[in-house]
Formats: sequence, C-alpha cells, structure tokens
Amino acid sequence: MDETDLTLTALTGAAPVPSRPELTRAVSLGAARLMRDLGFSVLHEVALPSGRRADLMGLDAAGRFVICEVKSSIEDYRSDAKWQDYRPWCDMFGFAVPVDFPQDALPPDVGLIVADQFGGAVLRELGGDRLAPARRKALTIGFGRLAAARLHWRSRGLEEPAPGEGPVI
Repeated sequence: MDETDLTLTALTGAAPVPSRPELTRAVSLGAARLMRDLGFSVLHEVALPSGRRADLMGLDAAGRFVICEVKSSIEDYRSDAKWQDYRPWCDMFGFAVPVDFPQDALPPDVGLIVADQFGGAVLRELGGDRLAPARRKALTIGFGRLAAARLHWRSRGLEEPAPGEGPVI
C-alpha cells in the first residue's frame, strides 16, 4: 500500500480494492499457511509431468499429496477449464478462494479453502482418489528434488527459473 492508498483509506474509511495479482498472492499465502498448519510441506508453482502447473502442492508426513488451485475471481475460475487435469497428480484436491468468492459456482465434489494473506479455513474437505504407489514414489522423489533445488537457488541468491522452465516433479 502506498501513501496515496493510506490517504484514501483515511479519507473514505475504505481500503483500496486489491488488483487481481495482489488478491491471488494474498489467497496463495493464506492457503499455504493453512496447509502448513495442517501438516503439509508446501511448494508454490509446481510444474507437473503432465505439463500443467499447480499453484500450491503439499506433501504430508504420511506421504499424501494435496494440490490447491487458487482462484481470485469467478472470471478466473470460468476461464480455466484445466483444473481437472490436476486430480491424477494428488490424493486430495481443492480450490482456494477469497472470502467474497461465489462458492456455489464451484463443483461440490472438490475441496474448498477460503483464505486471505493471514491464513485460511477449510470449508469443504479436500478429497480425491488415492495415488498409485509408482506415481506416489515418483512424485515424492520429484517433490524433494524440487524443494532442494529451490533451497539451493535461494541460499545462493540465484534467480529461480520461471515456472515451466525449471525442474518438473
């Protein structure tokens, strides 16, 4: 928020409306915080072997994978018909949306998280089908390798490859 935003808030009593990228970032942060609270190690922007990119992917101590697709608006959801392509790559799947998102527009058979930059809440359990053992093993190895690569890049102050250009799990 810049000085103009603070002045506007002081004069009108209303905070400025965040841009779509700002809202997406806030929902992503809150959903990731919630996933960590639920026991998942979380990676953002994970390139899958299918060529798709998961917004958030988590792995828990039991070896279960969750993918959370972040949608900042109903337009964002309606313009993205590829979300079902993520289901074969996780045990649990769901959407993370802002508080004012029209939740009844989402399919009833997927999980639902409502989030802001501070955290989130699970409104509908994230469900799905259990991964086959061979796929789980490959994903677990890929997830660990991607996490280690990102840690290496950041610890060295290196620029991480853009999504889709770096390692695929």
